Amino acid sequence: MDSTRFTCGIIGGKKIKKEKEMKILFVLTSHDKLGDTGKKTGFWVEEFASPYYTLLDKGADITIATPKGGAAPIDPSSDAPDAATAATDRFNNDAVAKEKIANTKVLADMDPDDFDAVFYPGGHGPLWDLTKDGSSIALIEKFNSQGKPIAFVCHAPAVLKDVKNADGTRLVKGKKVTGFSNSEESAVGLREVVPFLLENMLVENGAFYSNADDWAPFAIQDGNLITGQNPASSELVAEKLLASLK
Repeated sequence: MDSTRFTCGIIGGKKIKKEKEMKILFVLTSHDKLGDTGKKTGFWVEEFASPYYTLLDKGADITIATPKGGAAPIDPSSDAPDAATAATDRFNNDAVAKEKIANTKVLADMDPDDFDAVFYPGGHGPLWDLTKDGSSIALIEKFNSQGKPIAFVCHAPAVLKDVKNADGTRLVKGKKVTGFSNSEESAVGLREVVPFLLENMLVENGAFYSNADDWAPFAIQDGNLITGQNPASSELVAEKLLASLK
C-alpha cells in the first residue's frame, strides 16, 4: 500500500493535508443452517462489530457484501447476553449499521479495484458458502495480486481453502496463519458438525498454523495476509488491517 494516505486541499490560500478515505469491503456469509442440527448459524456479531467500529471510527468507508445480497444472517449464539461486548452493544443500538446488515450488496457485483482492503468476519456460516463461492475466491485472489490487505478472523480463514496465487499454488502455502483451533471447535461441540476442521485444512494446504490458548486474543500478519484466531481476536485483526493502510 502507499506509505502515505493524504490528499492536498487549499483553505485560505494555504495548502493543507487531509486524510484520505479508506474504502474497505466487509464480506459476510449468506448461510444460516448449522449443518444437519436444525439450528441456525450465520456470522458472529462481535467479529463484525469490533472491526467495523475500529475502522469506521478512523474514517473508513465500509461496504458490506454477501453471496446472495440482502440480509446477512446473524448467528443467534453470538447475539446472546454471554457473548455481548461493548462493540456488540453499540451495534445493537446502531440503526445505520443494522440497516447495512439487512441490505448487503451482492458479492459478485463488487470490484476489488474500488477498495483498499477486504475483511471477512467469521461465524460458522462461511464454512458452507464462502469456502466454495467463486466470486469470493476470485475477489481474494485479485486483492492479493494487487498486494492489498486481506484479513480474516475466527472461522473466516476457511474461505482461503481454494484460493490460489497467480502461479497456481495455495495462497496460504508457506504463510504464517491462525484461525479457530481444533480445540476450540471441540469446546463448542461442533467438531462433528462442521464440513471440515479449519486448523486441519490450513495445515494440509501448507500453511504454518499456530494458535494461542483457547479464547485468548491472537492475530498474525504475514505480508498482506492478516488472520485472527477467535472472536476475542477481532479487534487485533482490525488494528493490523488499519496499520497496513496507513
